[in-house]
Amino acid sequence: MTAQAHPILNPQFECASREEINAAQFKLLQEQVAWTYERVPFYRERFDALGLKPGDIKAREDVNKIPFTEKNALRDTYPYGLFAVPLDQVVRLHASSGTTGKPIVVGYTKQDIEEWRYCIMAMAQMAGVVPGDRAQMAFGYGMFTGGFGLHYGLEGLGCMMIPAAAGNTERHIMMIEDYGTTVLIATPSYALHICEVGEKLGYDWSKSSLRVGLFGGEPCPPKLKSEIESRMHIICTDNYGLTEVMGPGVSGECLVSRDQQHIMEDRFYWEVVDPDTLEPLPEGSVGELILTPLKKQAIPLLRYRTRDLTRVITEPCGCGRTTARMDKVRHRSDDMLIIRGTNVYPSQIEDVLAGIPGASAYYRLVVETVDGLDRLQLSLEVEPQVFTDSLAEMEGFRRLVAEKLKGALQVGVTVKLVEPASIERVMGKTKHVEDLRG
Repeated sequence: MTAQAHPILNPQFECASREEINAAQFKLLQEQVAWTYERVPFYRERFDALGLKPGDIKAREDVNKIPFTEKNALRDTYPYGLFAVPLDQVVRLHASSGTTGKPIVVGYTKQDIEEWRYCIMAMAQMAGVVPGDRAQMAFGYGMFTGGFGLHYGLEGLGCMMIPAAAGNTERHIMMIEDYGTTVLIATPSYALHICEVGEKLGYDWSKSSLRVGLFGGEPCPPKLKSEIESRMHIICTDNYGLTEVMGPGVSGECLVSRDQQHIMEDRFYWEVVDPDTLEPLPEGSVGELILTPLKKQAIPLLRYRTRDLTRVITEPCGCGRTTARMDKVRHRSDDMLIIRGTNVYPSQIEDVLAGIPGASAYYRLVVETVDGLDRLQLSLEVEPQVFTDSLAEMEGFRRLVAEKLKGALQVGVTVKLVEPASIERVMGKTKHVEDLRG
């Protein structure tokens, strides 16, 4: 089946004209602003302090009058201060990990759950998932939104769900073989780990029933995506979301536009602003993505600052959809490292490594201060065909990596080559960078 032949969940909206999309989206936005103002004291106080009323939002440019919402607002009002409904109407809670302070707690009404299910169904169909697929879950089922969100969405689409959860990699491989799994849901780094374990066990991935990988929870750099696709013989697709506004399902990758993701515009109002000035940017400019959920009841958010940097275009896609597409998020405004006055993003390192044959997708970057100066040290796994007993060859490869990184970053990097499979594989998000500067 070709990408264009795959069904579209809601063609009336996903294939509508830009004028129709804008009109429907703005009407929902006005309703959501009124709902939030009437039910959440936090927002009502902010509006009143500005002399702003929901009825003042009469045109798209009026959106700029609405103050932004920062992540701290959810922490400062923990746990229920931003809820817009009585708790007896909340049917589920989810939360972030809370590793940098109090966790972000979000709630869902019954309608919120149905809206979330719809977004996952649309996202999955973009990726080529169809009713009757057998989807194996390798996310955990705790407070993290990924496991439950994708589970109920795919089940709603008509897929058979295999709730394998995270861990026990050999059992995952057995289930794929025995149950005829066609869709794997995982972080991309864990999917590659499943692949590696299977290869060591002698499993032939070219004969596997797997067709599609639905990946999330962490970025999937081009090199990692290409490696998984070639070794597991599947189509890898990314999806984007964040706990604060819903969870996974904000946008998803179709089978035509592989480097971009369609935004669920009937559920999210998007903006792109300059991360420093917070002024709106022209379409196609790279900036910070701002999201307003359009149908959220339990915990509505207005103009939420995601801190994710991307660009959005509204040109129709070859898959037939006319919804806006965002570039895949490669870095955030708050994950930038400043090294001796130079801005460095982890995605820059991934792009350099992707262009070096023999460099694997697994690396660890440690930032520390030595004798008053910031230092970068990169531990890089090399692919088996590159790892040799020849010290001269290994040193030549190490110098090549260091030179290319310095040329791209304008900062020197100490490179250490390590054996294949020596960097720890994790089931959740992979942490590539460790900043020890305090």
